[in-house]
Amino acid sequence: MRTWQSPTVPTLTVQGPPVTLHDTASGGRVTTSPDGAARLYVCGITPYDATHMGHAATYVAFDLLNRAWRNAGHEVTYVQNVTDVDDPLLERATKVKVDWVELAERETELFRQDMVALRVLPPDHYIGAVESIPLVIALIEKLQETGAIYRVEDDLYFSVTADPKFGDVSGFDRDEMLRIFPERGGDPDRAGKKDPLDCVVWRGERPGEPSWESPFGKGRPGWHIECTAMALEFLGQAFDVQGGGSDLVFPHHEMCAGEAQVVTDAPFAKAYAHAGMVAYDGEKMSKSRGNLVFVSALRNSDVDPMAIRLTLLRHHYRSDWEWLDAELWDSLDDVNRWRKALSLGAGAPAAPVVEEILAALADDLDAPRAVAAVDAWADATLGIDQLADTSDRDAAVTMISVLDAALGLSL
Repeated sequence: MRTWQSPTVPTLTVQGPPVTLHDTASGGRVTTSPDGAARLYVCGITPYDATHMGHAATYVAFDLLNRAWRNAGHEVTYVQNVTDVDDPLLERATKVKVDWVELAERETELFRQDMVALRVLPPDHYIGAVESIPLVIALIEKLQETGAIYRVEDDLYFSVTADPKFGDVSGFDRDEMLRIFPERGGDPDRAGKKDPLDCVVWRGERPGEPSWESPFGKGRPGWHIECTAMALEFLGQAFDVQGGGSDLVFPHHEMCAGEAQVVTDAPFAKAYAHAGMVAYDGEKMSKSRGNLVFVSALRNSDVDPMAIRLTLLRHHYRSDWEWLDAELWDSLDDVNRWRKALSLGAGAPAAPVVEEILAALADDLDAPRAVAAVDAWADATLGIDQLADTSDRDAAVTMISVLDAALGLSL
């Protein structure tokens, strides 16, 4: 699958510190220590209604990680999927009477355009679920060799008990897992399953649904196995960070880890990082509620994408928060104020601000702290005599570079 065009990113003259992250699995802070290129997998969209601010917040968050690693001197190998065949997509296509392939392609293209506008660095490997089917089949066959796969009618299931570490990613007890599982695509009550938490890895052919040939019969992959297969193929085992929204902790990331660990006998990822949920009108943004704010709608209303990105950056990536239109308008004012400060050329000393921005982002991607440092610099710059001896005559050049390289803001 085609990814999107990468923006040109300045190279900084100073190097950022090692990047630390909150690891969901351990519940504590870890210092990432890539061996070679840093390896990142972030779960992508199901393309039937893209891109709302919940999506944007997640991908901007992991864009900060990508940039922080690069500014710390690491190359990065970034993988992201597109779930371009799945029940919600097929249901939407049927409801609106559009071919499911056409719907997926249209919404994926819209997502690409939104990511370009928000200056999100593209993944090195951008893979659709459909094109990953050969990888999925090969992984299921490996799981079969371990005895971790069994059949229920025309479907194949993964036995979660095959992984002794199942549950380590989320830390949830069994009661909590059973509560959440049906809310997020699971089928705990299906007759014939060995364990209510077992997940489908191959869904046998259903009338009116797309299907593909396999050694197990015609059908299509289950949700979790797709990401597992892609991550192992393009990143290998024990890659640095598995990322996504906090609603993916269980079952998705738990199942991915379990499937991988059974066949590799090694950790799936070294760390798990999760972005918080974004609400609107008092409830989490979701397609089922219809309370969505779309990046494309704002762009088409002539809202500066950098103001959209700045609004996202003002919230720590792990926090749950509510999108407020007033915050966007404040961000538009702030972008204009920052541009005015940058247009002066000289300004308040930039070196300490660069150091603070890089330190903040290396500290669990603390974008609000970095933004506060830029705010303070802009206030100081707009308030000083540009001929004063204390001014930094190269401040604007330095600040323009760090704003883009570290925060993804092209001003």
